[in-house]
Amino acid sequence: MNINYKTAHPLIALSLCMGACTPGIQKKSNKQKPNVIYFYFDDLGYGELGCYGQTKIKTPHIDQIASEGMRFTQHYTTFPVSAPARCALLTGKHAGHSFIRSNYTFAYYNDDLESGQMPLPEGQVTIADIMKQAGYTTGAIGKWSLGMPDSPGSPELHGFDYFYGYQNQTHAHNYYPDHLWENGVRVPVNNKFIRVHSNIPVGSPDEAFEAFKGTEYSIDLMTEKALKFIRDNKGKPFFLYLPFITPHLSLQAPDEAVNEYIGQWDEQPYYGTRGNGYAPCKYPLSTYAAMITYTDKQIGRMMALLKELGLDDNTIFMISSDNGPATGGGTNRRFFNSSGGLRGGKMDIYEGGIRMPFIVRWPGKVPAGSISDFPSAQFDMFATLSELTGEKMNWKTDGVSLLPTMMGNPEKQKQREYLYFEYTDVNGQQAIIKNGRWKGVKTNVKRGNTNWEVYDLKNDLAESNDLAAEHPDMITEFERIVLKEHKRATVVEWEFVNKNWPKL
Repeated sequence: MNINYKTAHPLIALSLCMGACTPGIQKKSNKQKPNVIYFYFDDLGYGELGCYGQTKIKTPHIDQIASEGMRFTQHYTTFPVSAPARCALLTGKHAGHSFIRSNYTFAYYNDDLESGQMPLPEGQVTIADIMKQAGYTTGAIGKWSLGMPDSPGSPELHGFDYFYGYQNQTHAHNYYPDHLWENGVRVPVNNKFIRVHSNIPVGSPDEAFEAFKGTEYSIDLMTEKALKFIRDNKGKPFFLYLPFITPHLSLQAPDEAVNEYIGQWDEQPYYGTRGNGYAPCKYPLSTYAAMITYTDKQIGRMMALLKELGLDDNTIFMISSDNGPATGGGTNRRFFNSSGGLRGGKMDIYEGGIRMPFIVRWPGKVPAGSISDFPSAQFDMFATLSELTGEKMNWKTDGVSLLPTMMGNPEKQKQREYLYFEYTDVNGQQAIIKNGRWKGVKTNVKRGNTNWEVYDLKNDLAESNDLAAEHPDMITEFERIVLKEHKRATVVEWEFVNKNWPKL
């Protein structure tokens, strides 16, 4: 099924107009610059890495990277779900300014129709544009979810020289796809077609679960492409964005990876549910842990190659996640303490949904074994990489460069007064974190709730004690910030903060 994105939604045409008006970037001469690899997990919780307190899931390679670099303890995604989080990361906009603010999906859950999500408008500047004009070769391997090849949001229109992986995020619910995408071309994969959103009868034999396995595992395919990209570009600076899909559902992993965990825990099979319940899985706890550990091993392979090629000292390796851990589909975030003791998870604007692991390693530059509690967000990456490369940008972003903090110079770090968040789904949610400590949360806004919750993150990280009655001054401040930071949403269905704005 092909979508004409100029007519599929009335605001797509508006996006094209907006893109055409986007300011450009000033070019600078190419200099020897460090390589940058940004690894982006999908639905990985704050507490699911060993270096962030995980005790059941093994992540030795990532833990070593953290020990050799800097670990951030108050780093945030911009949205608690996939597509808008990726948009904000790449364009440097916070939730009140971001072009995409929800998973606006065409042909929802029908991965064989594969019509994609709301695309980025053509001309919207991304991190890849900045890196490319700084002399970098740019690549993206993994899940895009910002537009199909026939849309204005395709990766090659937004600064990427190379793309391989899933362009539609619901297609990425299947780790054994029958095809992936490479530079806008549909590439066959040696797997039979699997409809992962299925169920089987309770008590089904092992053979029924085997139907949701294939021959070629997409994580393997994407890893091989990443290793090839590194080899092919070893003689020049490169920027490699790796939005891998683990541990997002469905629960699927190679048998040898799952076998490392089988027998450790008492677990019951997941038989799937009708609709969007994801693939059945005989060992859901073991498979979930295996997906994370298997990905950790792929990161280890990348690190080994960097050392083999002599690129290790001149490569910045970053690791984060798009949002907090999911529920349902066979997952059990309580069992794994996936949110690390934080409240909520995916689709929540409480800490468990938006506070992310963030690790930065750059030998000899980023202090080894260091920890930073500077309040930061993924929309800071645009400004950070701009400063790193020396590129001056005419594209206005909402972030600050984290380079001083990363380089062990916190006294030079530009400070911020607050971080602003909003999320249109789950009845409308808003959050503000002021001075890294005071957090205001408003939920059920679409249902008419006007009351702020107030939490002291310094003394109540679990957001269990609402102090709103004791701090009316903070509520007044939060309302002021909303008026300043919220701009009209691109899609009328996303607008929930200011209901008085007329519909387009």
